[in-house]
Amino acid sequence: MKVRDYLKIEDAADLSRTEVGRLGTAVLFIVGVMIYTGTQFADVDRAFLLVAAAVIGAYMALNIGANDVANNVGPAVGSFAITLTSAILIAVIFEASGAIIAGGDVVETVKKGIIDPARVGNTDVFVWVMMGALMGAAIWLNAATWLGAPVSTTHSIVGGVMGAGIASAGWDIVNWTSMAQIAASWVISPLMGGVIAATILYALKKLIFFQSDPVSAARKVVPFMNAIMAWVFTTYLALKGIKHLVKLDTMTALFVGAAVAVLCYVSVRPFIVRATQNLSPDRSSVNRLFTVPLIFAAALLSFAHGANDVANAVGPLAGVVDVLTQGGGGGKVAIPMWVMVIGAIGISFGLALFGPKLIRTVGSEITELDRSRAFCIALAAAVTVIIASQLGLPISSTHVALGAVFGVGFLREFLEQRLGRVVENVLAKHEGDPNLDQVEAVLMDFRNAPPEEKHRMLDALKAMGPEAVISAAQRKKLRKALKRQLVKRSSLLKIASAWVITVPVSGALAALFFFALRGMMLP
Repeated sequence: MKVRDYLKIEDAADLSRTEVGRLGTAVLFIVGVMIYTGTQFADVDRAFLLVAAAVIGAYMALNIGANDVANNVGPAVGSFAITLTSAILIAVIFEASGAIIAGGDVVETVKKGIIDPARVGNTDVFVWVMMGALMGAAIWLNAATWLGAPVSTTHSIVGGVMGAGIASAGWDIVNWTSMAQIAASWVISPLMGGVIAATILYALKKLIFFQSDPVSAARKVVPFMNAIMAWVFTTYLALKGIKHLVKLDTMTALFVGAAVAVLCYVSVRPFIVRATQNLSPDRSSVNRLFTVPLIFAAALLSFAHGANDVANAVGPLAGVVDVLTQGGGGGKVAIPMWVMVIGAIGISFGLALFGPKLIRTVGSEITELDRSRAFCIALAAAVTVIIASQLGLPISSTHVALGAVFGVGFLREFLEQRLGRVVENVLAKHEGDPNLDQVEAVLMDFRNAPPEEKHRMLDALKAMGPEAVISAAQRKKLRKALKRQLVKRSSLLKIASAWVITVPVSGALAALFFFALRGMMLP
């Protein structure tokens, strides 16, 4: 056996051991939930159903952590503002804190009125519907994570509730108006996130990176951008993150956010002034000024996600617990703390064990991100959620974040292609004897330069006067180089396809699981 073949076998064995370790840890968590539920509720009638529901809920929480949390920390990791380990640690702490501290004590078991629980039939059927919904959504999230496609947790559970509901009582049980709004969000969410992120990034480029002295421009603009971010995130947390703790109307939240923004500007500006005194006048140096805001953004987005989506995801489990322990079964139920803890810990384990794959997908596999671009994505995500919630538009936070990533990438493509057309026009207007060495040198620098430096090279081309000539072959090569795709089309197709099939696939899986449960439970 050759040495390199032996090394390949060793690498495969290491990977296998790592996979087994991750799966083993996840299984231990699920077994722990099973043991806890079985010992605490041994005297409950049909306790085995409660244990099964808790196990499915734990499995669902693991998959939420593996798939959904990547949107909050992926851009910060992809821009190298924080390491993958630091991102996971931040997300684990703030996701769990958001779920336990601000997750709320009441949740709608039937998400957004998708089905009418009064038409389910009896409490047994209601339990089967909720368990089927959880299992269908969890299996789809697991598959999407394996495929490397970030999808919406909310849409997954909506599809699960819809599918299990249809299986239990027919098509008329579904509120098709709500489902139409969910379908509309497939378009509304990413478009809003993309447009807002691209707008913010273009403003940053015009105000800082396209300036002749970007460091001086950053000294003025970055404190102002930090203040805007403080305003937006304070408002976002007031309306979405702590709504279960403190009820604030929109205007009050905006005024509180404005006050925090003023304090942020006053306190941050001296630090920015000192930090810019020794910076070199290039993009990477200016980008470092966005590191701290990105860390705060990742933490606050994770907190808000934990406060909102975790409670929604464990809603069906809370409904099962309410039916089996209290005899309820309405649309809203209290969430026991142990259920919320299962959700919080499950998300933490899921993120730590299986989250890196999706974090890399969001952070680096769609388009190249630096810290200013990641800053725009985080800010756009919060702005979009605030605007859409006030307009009553149905959105998905996952779709918003991914739309913002795509928006940043497509803006970069547009700017590069526009500059490419300008260069072609400059060269096409010149006639005379070729000065190929000089032209080729400038073109090579132009090809490898970031967009904000290309206008300086255009000046160099113009200064060459009538000697600046390019052949047809060089023109074709230049056009091809400047029209390179900065957004992976394969990622775009994969993610968009996963979004479209999330509701029907999770619904079909939930219906199958409901039928399996009913077949086992009926005499």
